[in-house]
Amino acid sequence: MCWSATADLWAGLGIGAAGMASLASVRRPGDAPLAALPLLLGVHQLLEAAVWHGGGGAGPATLAWAVVALPLLPLWVPAGVLAAARTADRSRLLAPLVLGLATSGYLAHRLATRPVTAEIRGHTLGYAVDLPYAPPVLAAYLLATVGALLLARDRLLRLLGLLTGAGAAVCALLWTTEFVSTWCALAAVASLLLLTWTRRRAGPGTRPIRSRP
Repeated sequence: MCWSATADLWAGLGIGAAGMASLASVRRPGDAPLAALPLLLGVHQLLEAAVWHGGGGAGPATLAWAVVALPLLPLWVPAGVLAAARTADRSRLLAPLVLGLATSGYLAHRLATRPVTAEIRGHTLGYAVDLPYAPPVLAAYLLATVGALLLARDRLLRLLGLLTGAGAAVCALLWTTEFVSTWCALAAVASLLLLTWTRRRAGPGTRPIRSRP
């Protein structure tokens, strides 16, 4: 989330471009989900630009934004970390994946049965969905996403987990005070780290993945 429709639009285009560059650098099929994460985050920013332009409310852009933010990300991130891990390291990453699957299922059910609305509050957008037991759900969400990154063997992914956890706390504080929304800055930093990770994983002299005719 950014502080205006224009900021969301440009952030979405920039983050999406980083995602396309990451995907173009993939050499191992298992790296594709994490490499595609910046592209998903870029689409997320563009969806929010549409929410800004629509004045908030409960339209299709608001629902699409919520689908990405709530049920999709807590499943995508641990699944991506697991797919990129070495076979010997995958058992330690099953717990975040199972937790992410349960969290995603619960959030998907709430979105399917309850309305979600957005409200412009100065330089922030506030989203509302009927979500009982919000604190434990949030804890499970963070354990699935940030936890999976922190459990990874890869140094860059662990760094991403640390930055994401700390950055989310700062962004949430600024957002709840309705001062300014800076989530897009966190998404941009995460996307650049993932681009670096993908290119490092590719290594010199490797060839891109090509599908056989």
